[in-house]
Amino acid sequence: MISSRIKNMTPSATIEITEKIAELKKAGVEIIAFNIGEPDFDTPENIRNKAKEGLDLGHTRYTPAAGTIELREEIAKKLYKDNNLKYTYKDIIVSSGAKQSIMNALLTLCEKGDEVIIPSPYWVSYIEMVKLTGAKPVLVQLEEKDNFSLDIEKINKSITSKTKCIMLNSPNNPTGSIYNEDQLLQIGNICVDNDIFILADEIYEKLIYDGEKHISIGALSDKIKGKTILINGVSKTYAMTGWRIGYAAGPKDIIKAMTDLQGHMTTGPNAPAQYATLEALQNTEQAVEIMVKEFDKRRKYIVDRLNSIEGISCNLPKGAFYAMPNIKSFYGKSYGNYKIGNSMDLTNYLLEEARIAVAPGEAFGISNNIRIAYSNSMENIEKGMNQMEKALKKLK
Repeated sequence: MISSRIKNMTPSATIEITEKIAELKKAGVEIIAFNIGEPDFDTPENIRNKAKEGLDLGHTRYTPAAGTIELREEIAKKLYKDNNLKYTYKDIIVSSGAKQSIMNALLTLCEKGDEVIIPSPYWVSYIEMVKLTGAKPVLVQLEEKDNFSLDIEKINKSITSKTKCIMLNSPNNPTGSIYNEDQLLQIGNICVDNDIFILADEIYEKLIYDGEKHISIGALSDKIKGKTILINGVSKTYAMTGWRIGYAAGPKDIIKAMTDLQGHMTTGPNAPAQYATLEALQNTEQAVEIMVKEFDKRRKYIVDRLNSIEGISCNLPKGAFYAMPNIKSFYGKSYGNYKIGNSMDLTNYLLEEARIAVAPGEAFGISNNIRIAYSNSMENIEKGMNQMEKALKKLK
């Protein structure tokens, strides 16, 4: 029998469209993928070479469950230099991707009866991760008219005696919003006063635009730092999605418990990838700057194009590589056998009629939008927007 925790887990709302993409590609249909949150750049050459060097040097065996001391020390240097946070290697755990770091943290902190506050829209996996611990996700809806900025009053009202943790993701997936210092300070102090932990997902911290500044909430005070588990990794910044290296930093007792858990689940992550991550953190800033400039160029283009399409409005994201156009005006319209009643309907229509793959807003807790990843070539973005506009004009 399948366990109740798995039965109660809702499959990703994007599974249906993923299966359709596979079917269409198998039939030889060209699909432009805007549904995947993955940089289209190759992993920088110096990182790839470092991995090859690691293989030749024999870095192919088990590492400590929390990751190599050398890598954890390098992460501590990075956190001090970039985020003004002082940690030792014992305050850090390296996992098989930031997703595992988040799951480790939630399993360590939460149990049945606890509540976890999640601002919405949210990354698709947060809800199910919380549910797997037995805790209850408590959603706080943020407003598109406010560029999905944190609503301190709503969050404060959502706190109960059962609240164990709040999950923050800035820069945000899917909205691209960035939480400012004042908002983070207020949230941090609320968590300190109410003995609530903060799970701060900062995986997109380097992908910011328009002179915006990334703030690590734990750097705002020692008391806030004491309640914060910082999550980060190399997937987005260094185009290393398949290398599966993420990390967490936080209070020593929590990191120790997360390490004990990881020791029974996966042990240490991929050894050659850990060795290559040293190079990513030490010598890859120039390559990152090039990628960010290109993402910025694509960001401006795609938002301008979206806003030029009749029936669509789209905020300008300040971080990450996602746009969240509002497509509510197409609800109730149809073309042929297609009737648009929600964002999943429009997602399926665009896949079939425009040959582009986007992600439905329902997957992220928002009903009137779709998510479009501009982590794709400018050529594909231009072609995809042309195909999208043509298909939407057919809806009456």
